[in-house]
Amino acid sequence: MARTGVNVLRRQREETYVDYSLIFVILFLLAFGLVMIYSTSTYWANLKMGGDSSYYFKHQCGAVFGGIVVMIFMSYFPYGILRKIAFPLYATSAVLLLLTPIIGKEINGAKRWIRVPVLGSIQPAEIAKVAVIIFVAAIILRLQKLLLTPRGYGVAIGFPAFLAIMIRLCTKNLSSAIIVMGIAVIMLFVATPGYKRYVMAALSVGALATVTVLIIANAGAKGNFRSERVLAWLDPQGHATGKGFQTLQSLYAIGSGGTFGKGLGESMQKMGFIPEAQNDMIFSVICEELGLFGAIAVMLMFLLLIWRLMIIANNAPDMFGALLVIGVMAHIAIQVILNIAVVTNTIPNTGITLPFISYGGTAVVFQLAELGMALNVGRNIGR
Repeated sequence: MARTGVNVLRRQREETYVDYSLIFVILFLLAFGLVMIYSTSTYWANLKMGGDSSYYFKHQCGAVFGGIVVMIFMSYFPYGILRKIAFPLYATSAVLLLLTPIIGKEINGAKRWIRVPVLGSIQPAEIAKVAVIIFVAAIILRLQKLLLTPRGYGVAIGFPAFLAIMIRLCTKNLSSAIIVMGIAVIMLFVATPGYKRYVMAALSVGALATVTVLIIANAGAKGNFRSERVLAWLDPQGHATGKGFQTLQSLYAIGSGGTFGKGLGESMQKMGFIPEAQNDMIFSVICEELGLFGAIAVMLMFLLLIWRLMIIANNAPDMFGALLVIGVMAHIAIQVILNIAVVTNTIPNTGITLPFISYGGTAVVFQLAELGMALNVGRNIGR
């Protein structure tokens, strides 16, 4: 009888640490993302896919279903094993990045995808984001006190920096390279004392960015692809027929939505004015159809997601688990902030998708895999 009572208490304790709030937020964002993808992509799908207005929606449904399966698997997979296979995962992502310009599939003028039998097209940069979370968590634990030395810190930051450079050179994807470095820096920031160097580094990067923008702005003439994006950011109306077109249409969509929006499915800007609105600029369509109210609601859901991840990280049963969750939290936070900043023309256009909502099969599968790791850590709290 006593043994039965102990078993019941043990089961109750384990059930207590299932984060139902986090699961609800994830499912809400996925469902909302599918609704918005269908709303934003029907016009474009009709034009490009021979009248199949639900093409993007059906593909995203398959990716979401597959991602949920992966998330459930990762939530039960012993995350301690990830520490042992951290370097093979890192090496695999590096090899895939090297193969991308050789055997990659070109879409919209960029080779960023590799076609894999059965799985379809995958984006190695998304794999690299997961790999860097696991690898940096493992290397922090391996180096420990050596992180306080310039050599140890250089090793810890050098590996993700190398991966970021490979992403930039092999896939021409600067935004993913920035995200990879951002994840690594935030994880190291949390794991090491001494905030002064991070403040100095942030100020230095900010100063360098400011000087670069001033140089490009004073030059005035058209330069390379990146320079044109900066000029379009500074003066979108002056580049309305070029790089500023998408930004202007996005701002029109946000402004026309008002407080409560035009209504779901009633966006005008998605009718060809914003090219492939289901991708990077989907937040602008959310603002147009659901208004300021809908935009704030989406941002609050992401804040709730970050908050739940923070709670799991603070109560993680070990340092490796905590670092994994911090990496996941950093990835999602960086990507959400940058996407909304681009859509509102706060920063130059960098082509960053909105997690769980923008169209993209590889992205949603690996983002859900990351959340599966976080749920796994949460399940082990108190054990």
